[in-house]
Amino acid sequence: MTAGESTDDVDRGGLASRTAESPKLLTGEVSLYPRAIRLQHNGTANDRIMASVVTFTGRGGEGAILESVDDGRSFQQVGAIPASEQAGTPGLCCASIFELPRRIGDLPAGTLLWAGSVGADAGPDRRMTQRVWRSSDLGRTWTYLSNCAESPSPRGMWEPEFSVDAAGRLVCHFADESEGVEGSQQLARTVSTDGVNWEPKQVTVQSRPGAFRPGMPVVRRLPDGTYLMVYEICGVPGQYDCAVYSRTSPDGSDWGDPTDAGTMILAASGRYFTHTPTIAVIPRPHGSARIVLVGQLLQNADGTTAAGNGATLMVSEDDDRGPWREIPAPVAVPEAYNNYCPNYSSTLVPSLDGRRVLEIATDYADDGVCKAYFATGRLAAGG
Repeated sequence: MTAGESTDDVDRGGLASRTAESPKLLTGEVSLYPRAIRLQHNGTANDRIMASVVTFTGRGGEGAILESVDDGRSFQQVGAIPASEQAGTPGLCCASIFELPRRIGDLPAGTLLWAGSVGADAGPDRRMTQRVWRSSDLGRTWTYLSNCAESPSPRGMWEPEFSVDAAGRLVCHFADESEGVEGSQQLARTVSTDGVNWEPKQVTVQSRPGAFRPGMPVVRRLPDGTYLMVYEICGVPGQYDCAVYSRTSPDGSDWGDPTDAGTMILAASGRYFTHTPTIAVIPRPHGSARIVLVGQLLQNADGTTAAGNGATLMVSEDDDRGPWREIPAPVAVPEAYNNYCPNYSSTLVPSLDGRRVLEIATDYADDGVCKAYFATGRLAAGG
């Protein structure tokens, strides 16, 4: 891990992004797939940051729930989704945390949802589920709610992600390899009006013959009501294997033609991210948004590993239309490579004034265990 530099420095892209902090350990235990949100619908608890990671104990895979009451300067574990809550199904992967912005069925606004891909290690006959839990006490206790998707075959389903569409329906997005051409994967979604009963699966980005594999969907609602999704597409021959793409929806329900791969995200320099993208949205006074993007690996225009690999964010000042500029990341993982730990699916949370961004990223610690680290970097005011 490398600490940030002076907050007085200015980066090569014109935005300042430095931190005087050294990255801190989030839990000190094995921590994978970090996710974090800022509460906005919980009354006096608003502005707290809730984080989650997948961890493993002698009981199996579990979800650790953490809270920060000082804007990301420290975190304390406040809850967990224990292995015993996974209905005896081994294997846990790629979880997410979400705060309901409005009532969904009997779930009031402010309810926290946590979902994970359960069954990842269940062997060749596994039937993976995207299993959903709920919390009404700020993550202290959790109750099983439903499965937003279930694999009809021994093939997998991964990476659940929630949004609420313009009609007020809960949407569960995920990567689906349970059906289709051998070796392929698609992005799919299910919809619910109550969080319990889910409509049949719909395809968002379709597989193609061969090993074309869209995955890792992340969705955010922009200030103008548009919905933005970022994802990777792996199984592509050549240098753009697992490059990061985006697409938009006017209402969070209609994502356009599933055969359209979307738009690959390129920085003005020609550099691009591959693997595990996530984004943060910072509203701007005139109704647009600054988008901050992180990916696992940074590559040059010719496909070689770029300087700043594992230690760079990209920023667009005008929704997702670019140009995308590169800035140093608060948590640097300069040895990042294609692996489930180093800088894998890092998470970002903007500060209340939009001038700083919290990052939680994973890396191998000196003891060889994958652990999560967090730090906050400053973003200078943009145009």
